[in-house]
Amino acid sequence: MRKNDIDIIKIPKKYKQHSAVVLLKKVFASIIAILIFLALWELSARLKLVSTPAFFPPASKIFLVLGEELISGKLWPNVAISLTRSFMGFFFGLAIAIPLGLAIGWFKNFGILVNPLLQVFRNMPTLALLPVFVMFFGIGELSKVIVIMWGALWTTLLNTIAGVRSVDPQLIKAAKAMGTGSVRLFGSVVLPASLPFIFTGVRMSATFSILILIAAEMMGANSGLGYAMFFYQANFKIPQMYAYIVVMAIFGTIINFVLEAVERRSFRWRDESGTT
Repeated sequence: MRKNDIDIIKIPKKYKQHSAVVLLKKVFASIIAILIFLALWELSARLKLVSTPAFFPPASKIFLVLGEELISGKLWPNVAISLTRSFMGFFFGLAIAIPLGLAIGWFKNFGILVNPLLQVFRNMPTLALLPVFVMFFGIGELSKVIVIMWGALWTTLLNTIAGVRSVDPQLIKAAKAMGTGSVRLFGSVVLPASLPFIFTGVRMSATFSILILIAAEMMGANSGLGYAMFFYQANFKIPQMYAYIVVMAIFGTIINFVLEAVERRSFRWRDESGTT
């Protein structure tokens, strides 16, 4: 490939500058919104505007306690344990959801066959199944990973199915008209067109895996962020409880932000073509 050809396919500089400006505006707006929220929280707590001020400490006290937890080293083991559980359940969920979703979306008869079971299972409350998972897999790490996997896989699974089924039929007809075989058709047309849907499901599942993790740890664990939050709440150490809630929110936000950035970079062509 010649140098001129390479220059042609590069993303124009104006697009890069525009993306950077938009990102900075979003970050600035988010920081302002958070600061306003914290200021209102601090003011409400200081003025004791709530009926139970003991359960609503000032934001400054919560961040002070969070700093103490960081310095003392109590926070890091719980963070490591929770993230390990969350990532294991999340990746196991993806390993099931993406291939199964591709199969259900591509093979119509298979989709018709499994759809009744799919509708039943996806409407089961995830945490309601925790006792069942404990009975089958014990009270150790495996049951927690399984319940996270179960809760995280559904968004990716449904988005994958929707992505495959939303592929433009004209593209498929055009590929078949050129003699493209089924395997190559799926790999070169259907799968690439489905990737934006799949990645959106992955991003939502990643955030959901954090939420399920916390609930699972509160119900049956002796370590992790959820366990620590429940422990502090049971012992009426309210600032410490809020501090761990803040940590959970921070991790969820970071994961979502990173995946959104990857999604924007990977599928920039959607924005440039005027699609969403």
